[in-house]
Amino acid sequence: MVNPPKKQFLLFSLFALFFFSYYHHSSLPISSDPNPSLTQNVNVFPNHFPQNFTLIIKLLTFNRLNSLSRCLHSLAAADYLSETVHLHIYIDHFALPNNNHSSESTDFYLEESRRILRFVEGFKWKFGEKFVHYRTGNVGLQAQWLEAWWPSSDHEFAFVVEDDLEVSPLFYKFLRDLIVNYYYNSSNSSQSIYGASLQRPRFVPGKHGSKIHLDSGTHLFLYQLVGTWGQLLFPKPWKEFRFWYDEHKAKDIKPFLDGMVTTGWYKKMGERIWTPWFIKFIHSRGYFNFYTNFQNERALSVSHRDAGVNYGKSAGPDSQLLDESSLDFNFLDMQPLSNLKWYDFCFREVFLGRVVRSMDELGSVLHAVQKQETVLLVSLFGASEVVIRNLLCHFERVNIRNYLLIGPHSELLFDLARRGHPVVDADQFLQNIRAYKFMKFQDSNGRFTNEVFVKAYVIKKCLEFRYNSWVVNGNLLFVNSDFFLQSIDATADFLVAKSLELGHIRSSSAVQKIWTDDFLFEVATMVDKISLPRARRSFAYIVTNLLEQKGSVAIKRINETNVGMVLDAENANRSSLEVGKKLVYWSTELGLDIVQKRLKELSMWIIDGDSSCLAVICHQS
Repeated sequence: MVNPPKKQFLLFSLFALFFFSYYHHSSLPISSDPNPSLTQNVNVFPNHFPQNFTLIIKLLTFNRLNSLSRCLHSLAAADYLSETVHLHIYIDHFALPNNNHSSESTDFYLEESRRILRFVEGFKWKFGEKFVHYRTGNVGLQAQWLEAWWPSSDHEFAFVVEDDLEVSPLFYKFLRDLIVNYYYNSSNSSQSIYGASLQRPRFVPGKHGSKIHLDSGTHLFLYQLVGTWGQLLFPKPWKEFRFWYDEHKAKDIKPFLDGMVTTGWYKKMGERIWTPWFIKFIHSRGYFNFYTNFQNERALSVSHRDAGVNYGKSAGPDSQLLDESSLDFNFLDMQPLSNLKWYDFCFREVFLGRVVRSMDELGSVLHAVQKQETVLLVSLFGASEVVIRNLLCHFERVNIRNYLLIGPHSELLFDLARRGHPVVDADQFLQNIRAYKFMKFQDSNGRFTNEVFVKAYVIKKCLEFRYNSWVVNGNLLFVNSDFFLQSIDATADFLVAKSLELGHIRSSSAVQKIWTDDFLFEVATMVDKISLPRARRSFAYIVTNLLEQKGSVAIKRINETNVGMVLDAENANRSSLEVGKKLVYWSTELGLDIVQKRLKELSMWIIDGDSSCLAVICHQS
């Protein structure tokens, strides 16, 4: 036993050592927030835009004069609040004659184009500039969209409408308020948002996804899917998309995204459509779009679904226009982003911005992520970004959702939180433990110290809630979720595979009794043993040794050769997963190129060149 004065001195030194590692290891400002809009209230914002704010309506048309007339008259009937709004009309040319065209059909197309041009030229637009672009050749719907706009500044917005749309007189008021509240209000904005769709939400592109079901009180929400029936585009994300599109198109990289209905559309229609490109981009970036939800199938933009590229024959309006006569609620009620719900391509709710920095925050996140009273704690320390992203794609594939990522303060950690993954910022978490404050000491092994101590604290919190916990590193992949959701051995308090850095802590009375602040101190004491061999500098080794010393905890070892398949530089001939294996793992010393090659051979490297998942997988609940 250590006498009290010596114990206090050692505790002080160890805590000082841990606290210094926070300052020494973190190179980014700790005050940065991955998504501040989700944690702060809306501030009152002046009822005006910056002086150079511009909104341009981009109207795309081809050969439907009646549709175009209806669309333009609805746009002209809107209330623009005495503000300047420009109108740009893009008229696609008919396909040039070939041997299959008769002179009569050519004359018909020529006359139809002249009628459209005469109508557009004579149409009065009193709200701003009217610009007409009549193409010299038939470019199709994809080019119409992609070439219609290049933002001249970060204050220029485009509202894109196709000619078979009809808009509500209220549409501009709504878009204006939305831009004020969610783009220009810095305390209530998010880099994850690329625009807003005014159409009624009806479609879920992820195969086997949930049906769109929203309560009557939800008038505004966020959804990943782009809308083509009245879409507001923010300038920065659109520029980003265009650069992304140029790169992928030049390298002949197709916008395939397995598990999406839109990929089937692209394989059938090819470059006639543009949405699969934008959807693939959104998926790779983790971006979202505003949508409205008005009862009785009402919307601020309605498609009449006239015959054209998307419809072989006219299908009629998809919803009812919301106007002053049918307005029975405050459609300009803009709730804080923190109050709005976010949905992915499966129409599954996503929770963004969950960054744990304190024990109080930890409790609420653990409660939200646990499944069958079990939480999977994943250490990101020392793992490369692509390996981490591939791991998360596997979690999606096998429907593992009860995980918590633990890593150092970094842009990667915040990007994962922005995309909906729950994370623990280990550096800030340790800083906010009261005993660490105002102490500094040089730590030559700060990363390992932080990793071990944060894991120990998170497990302590799990035990308080009576949750079981698995602890894993980033150098393994589960074949399915059964391995850790099922109890491998109900008689064991602690299951461990030391060489895998894999452990299962059961929330038994014996473990709860031992895992106290005194036990954490003992963990810290062993971490401080600088002479500890490198092979034994692991969380699993330290905890196993301490629990064995206690003697009151049932410890059993997992035989990793029975449950796991190891990757190495020599097993190139093994191109399939061995029967009965529940996980694949590799040494942290193995080079990334070899890991990637071996996982590709096993069809377990499931990210693309953007480090984005190759598929969207909708698991039925």
